[in-house]
Amino acid sequence: MDNTKQLLLENAKQAIIDCDSTKAVDAAKKALDAGIEAYNVITEGFVPGITKVGDLFDRGELFLPELILAAEAMKAGTALCLAQIPEGKTVEPKKVVIGTVEGDIHDIGKSLVISFLIANGFKVYDLGRDVPSEKFVDKVVEVNPDVVGISSLLTTTMGGQKNVIEALKKAGLKDKVKIIIGGAPTNQSWADQIGADAYGENAVDAVRKIKKLTGLD
Repeated sequence: MDNTKQLLLENAKQAIIDCDSTKAVDAAKKALDAGIEAYNVITEGFVPGITKVGDLFDRGELFLPELILAAEAMKAGTALCLAQIPEGKTVEPKKVVIGTVEGDIHDIGKSLVISFLIANGFKVYDLGRDVPSEKFVDKVVEVNPDVVGISSLLTTTMGGQKNVIEALKKAGLKDKVKIIIGGAPTNQSWADQIGADAYGENAVDAVRKIKKLTGLD
């Protein structure tokens, strides 16, 4: 790849690091106009950018507001690129069903995970908040996802995560999907106790674990 195209991909990466949606869209347009394949703009420009953002967040050098803006920039840039890929040429995305358990109306953390998942090319089905276990089961039957994400932000609703897993088990679906849990009161010990496949400490960690569960990392 010549220096000009490499520079355009670096600009795409930097736009995400700068948490700037306008720059991301502009970088995508310039890269596409220069003849770089849309898929390559995403995988060689935007993905390294969002990966760097995740590393900075883990090290405490970047904070939640910037993380949200970076995810939005990634979504804006990749949307433009995906629109340029002919139908049938894209790889079938991995699917994630995610929701906050019944009795819990918090969804800020879940929404951030969703933004990062979409930015990383996942197809996400957001069930929302205060979601009964049966609704998780129904959605799994409907869309046959690769992963189910179960969020709980209160100690009083943590049991709802176990209830969802038990409902999936009763329906004969637990062994057909991977399950990840997350939320402030949860931890790896709780995940092990209730039979989840993974625990996401934060949005970046959750997406990293989901990529690993789906063979993308």
